[in-house]
Amino acid sequence: MRTATRPSRTRIWGRIRHRIWDRFAASDPGLLRLMAGLRTVGAIALTLAVLALLKADVSHMVTGAMAAMVATFAIKEKQRREQALTLALGLPVALVAMSLGALLNTRIVAGDLFFIALIFAAVYSRRFGDRGTALGLIGFQIYFVSLFVGASFSALPGLCGTLTIAFACSAVVRFGLVVETPERVLLRLREAFRARLAQLVSAQIELLDAGPDGVEKSLEDVRRHTARLHESALMIQGRLEQGTRDSATASLVQRRVADAEIAAERLDVLLLSARSAERAPTLTLHLPDAPVPAPSNRLRAHDDTTAMLRRDLDALRLLVVRPVAFDRGTGLAHLRNRLLGYRDEENLPRASAAVQDVFRGIGEAARSVLGLRLALDGPQDESDDTPSTTRSREELEAEDVAIAGSEESEPDADRPQGLERPTTRAAIQVSVGSALAIVGGELLSSQRWYWAVLTCWVVFLNTASTGEILVKGYRRLLGTVLGVIAGVGLAGVVGKHTWTAFALVLLFIFAMFFTAPLSYALMSFFVTAMLGLLYTLLNTYSPAVLVLRIEETALGAACGVIAAALILPVNTDRRTDELLGTVLTRLGDVTGAAVEQLSGGPALDLLDMARDLDKALDDLRSSTQPLTHPITPLRARRQTARYVVALLETCAYHARSLAATAEVLPYSKTVAADPRLKVAGRRIAHNIDVLVARVEDDDTGGVAETGASLASMLETDGPGAPRHDRVTHRVLRHLQRLDEGVIGLARPLGVPVSTAGRAS
Repeated sequence: MRTATRPSRTRIWGRIRHRIWDRFAASDPGLLRLMAGLRTVGAIALTLAVLALLKADVSHMVTGAMAAMVATFAIKEKQRREQALTLALGLPVALVAMSLGALLNTRIVAGDLFFIALIFAAVYSRRFGDRGTALGLIGFQIYFVSLFVGASFSALPGLCGTLTIAFACSAVVRFGLVVETPERVLLRLREAFRARLAQLVSAQIELLDAGPDGVEKSLEDVRRHTARLHESALMIQGRLEQGTRDSATASLVQRRVADAEIAAERLDVLLLSARSAERAPTLTLHLPDAPVPAPSNRLRAHDDTTAMLRRDLDALRLLVVRPVAFDRGTGLAHLRNRLLGYRDEENLPRASAAVQDVFRGIGEAARSVLGLRLALDGPQDESDDTPSTTRSREELEAEDVAIAGSEESEPDADRPQGLERPTTRAAIQVSVGSALAIVGGELLSSQRWYWAVLTCWVVFLNTASTGEILVKGYRRLLGTVLGVIAGVGLAGVVGKHTWTAFALVLLFIFAMFFTAPLSYALMSFFVTAMLGLLYTLLNTYSPAVLVLRIEETALGAACGVIAAALILPVNTDRRTDELLGTVLTRLGDVTGAAVEQLSGGPALDLLDMARDLDKALDDLRSSTQPLTHPITPLRARRQTARYVVALLETCAYHARSLAATAEVLPYSKTVAADPRLKVAGRRIAHNIDVLVARVEDDDTGGVAETGASLASMLETDGPGAPRHDRVTHRVLRHLQRLDEGVIGLARPLGVPVSTAGRAS
């Protein structure tokens, strides 16, 4: 009896562990934050261990710890060979920076001028890619370390030896202990995508079961998990080239991930529509705090149709979460066959059209999960396939062949030159801001002035407009204030316990890297708390020092904002207008190419075009953060920015869906070209062109056109025209929603709209 129950218990515990790991993997896609933290902490810990064996003093241990941290986090290349070369080049750069720091430490004017020149070179070097960025960062940070530990010429040999040990330990950890390859990262990203897809299906089930009081919270959960799924898809897109063996495999994985994302988002919309008295607008999923559609009686909590729908959503979630290793028996195959049958109108319940659409959406989602499994895990057991499942497999295999035979081409992008180049502009701005920070910092403290320079440097990293720099400076100041409060308490607790302090430093460094992508203020908190411990180790701690840290941080942030606002400024409005024009152009490209292909035109690489649209929209979303931040005083402008971004996200969803349907066209037995769709696409193309011209100030006299629905426009072919099939109806629905979204954008952008000859 015990022998019989033991395997089942083992399997149950295995599934529980797998479920817990799925949740963690979904919260940290690809485990990128976890591995970055472990890699950095491991390099620092190994460096401290080696220096302790060599009986180094505390100042050398602090230098080694900070150098190991810089040598680890500065390197961003994905290929191990490139990482090794950058690390090897970084050591002489670090030795030169430390030597110059020790030599110029007592020469105020010469040291300040060199520091400004070094800052300019470090920022300008970003134009040379990841390696240039890493070497510039290493040079700046090691020079800063020389100021922090008060490096002198007599101590230079020992400090250079410490740097060599730190870089060697960083290499040992990176290439021997915490090994990362593009293939492993991509594998974990794929698992994170699967876990986030399962979480989205769970949120959809909660939305189905939610009562009137809980529907808003459930809808917000669906929005959040949909956004996280999209984030994972974009991260996979960025890793495909290095993480797969060839371009055909990369294209296949890209296609399957896009299919699953589109099917899941479409199921969101269909489920929301089934709960509503009328068809729910897609904008509801993308606009925070959007009103919840009025409920309907189509789905009751205890009727048979709702129970059947809940059962099938549970089955879909099981298909997503169940690893291939657990696919034993025929139960899972029967679930998959039943769900795929809905695509062929098999066993649809007697219900309203909106509810039946949900079941069809579940069938489409099941097909996308099957395609994802075939692409990621290889061939599956086909012994229990039904005809509908066999047809889905044949369609997927035909698509695989077509994808393998396609060739990718990357268009050459026009790059700005001279002062318009972002790296050149940023280098000049940071240099001017740092000069101001040096002058102001010297007035505050002749010994700690470099904190103002560091803050000025940091607020310019990964920012492109004055508004972004202002928000980042505010977040850094907030994190610094809270970190100072924590540092005061920790300094009193740690006292002279050196290894306790170093253990807490390692903990804070891990927390710093783990939280950096989530919250810049939280990261700044851990940085400041860590510095308080380092000051304690160097016997230079006092509450006045940490208060000075706040003052220098505020000064550095202010100098950065002043430089960004006065020297070659990039206004937030200008930046967002440029990105908005790019998004609208990409939207027009994807829509036009998809409609052309759906009308019988030549096949194009629509999926890459759709991903370019997603990337441009992601950049726009980041650039509007200063406009949508809670501290912004312009509330109406904040609401407008959120509304425009939400409308663009809605339009991008419909454009992705059109692109996915069009890409199936050349090798599908169920989707046929319809030349009449060209008529429907003309008005959308015209309106997008008018919006682009308005945003780019090329033409302020354009008028957007609206009128009869696109479906009714296609009926003008006469009574003998062919009727629309189900796929054409879906395409028309996406086109209609896209047309409505573009018209919705016209109003906040100030573009007049004409209706039946009247302009408004």
